[in-house]
Amino acid sequence: MAGARRIPVWLLLATWLLTRLVLLLFVFKVWVFPGPDVTSDVSVIYQGWYETLRTGSFPQGDVTWQYPPAAALAILSPGLLPFLQYAQAFFVLACVADLAGFGLLLYAGLRRGKSLRGAWVWVVGVPLLGPTVYARYDLMVTAVAVAALLAGMRRPRLMGALAAFGALLKVWPALLLVGAGRRRAWVSAAATAGALALLFAVAMPGAFSFLTAQRDRGTEVESLGSLVFHVARHHGWEGRVMLNYGSVEFLGPYVDWVSAAALFLTVIAFGWLLLWRVSVRRLPPHALADAAFVAVLLFTLTSRVISPQYMVWLVGLAAVCLCFPGSRMLLPAGLVLAACLATVLEFPVYFSNVVASDRLGVTLLATRNGLLLLAALTAARALWRTTVSRPTATVPHQTARTQETLTPS
Repeated sequence: MAGARRIPVWLLLATWLLTRLVLLLFVFKVWVFPGPDVTSDVSVIYQGWYETLRTGSFPQGDVTWQYPPAAALAILSPGLLPFLQYAQAFFVLACVADLAGFGLLLYAGLRRGKSLRGAWVWVVGVPLLGPTVYARYDLMVTAVAVAALLAGMRRPRLMGALAAFGALLKVWPALLLVGAGRRRAWVSAAATAGALALLFAVAMPGAFSFLTAQRDRGTEVESLGSLVFHVARHHGWEGRVMLNYGSVEFLGPYVDWVSAAALFLTVIAFGWLLLWRVSVRRLPPHALADAAFVAVLLFTLTSRVISPQYMVWLVGLAAVCLCFPGSRMLLPAGLVLAACLATVLEFPVYFSNVVASDRLGVTLLATRNGLLLLAALTAARALWRTTVSRPTATVPHQTARTQETLTPS
């Protein structure tokens, strides 16, 4: 991607059009993608939630509803296209969100001092996840996150508002604020989150029932911790694999221990981010996106659940990082793209092998999670070196820019 600017823009556009046509053909079932049907979540689960949400209430009795209140907007959005069936409308809107993310990255990449590498990461990374990416609402959330980060340097208030809205869609965009050096972004985020939360709490009963919905979850079969049980099943472990809280999980002896270990690793990740934040010496223009990318990588990796659609979060954040020529996230971004390829193989193509914990399934899963681990470590190291480690030489104009970035306003 080093020569991304030398590649004609028409080729970038043509690649987006061709790959998205293929995705649409898969989700509309003109072509059949290998493995289980990934569109059933939309036609069954999402549509069921849609019918409940239309009544003005959240699906409080449904343990699979584990999302913050603004997620209702994504689930209700197919109502904007009443001339289509629910699932068809959802797929079309997912494609629109994809186009919006691509358009933002293309616009940013064409500006002076920016790079089209980010747009290429988006164009390549999204279809690598297969039709799952259009059959979940995570692409819509990621488009909001991309807009927030691209607005961050020039419009911190807008960035804060978009990050808060994204957090009320699916929590993780709150991590976009990790690298925000201006107080205006935090104030705007707090005000937006407070206003929207109050509006949902007053208007729709059960808006925050999701906060307790995941207490009894096990360890999802694709998570980093699940590798313990994939191996243990071949050595007499007596647990089982079953659908639980909307995902396929391990349940049985020692699962609580591994889940607690995952939570402990999340706390460690948070501690490292806090240490980084208080140790920062300089925040170059790309640091906001780099920090968000590292934060989401760490929290995704240490989660009890790593669903395939989570990878689109990392694709979007990596794409924003690479819009900045100074970003050192090229290697982590490449590792994330490789992990996307491994992801589509472990789900949905060979998901039955993963569930069976056979050699192929465990190898694919270990490869994907290993790539994510390597990406997290290299990204964290790059972030520390560009923002904390003492530089060998000081460039006068860069120092002035850094001071401006670190000054609260």
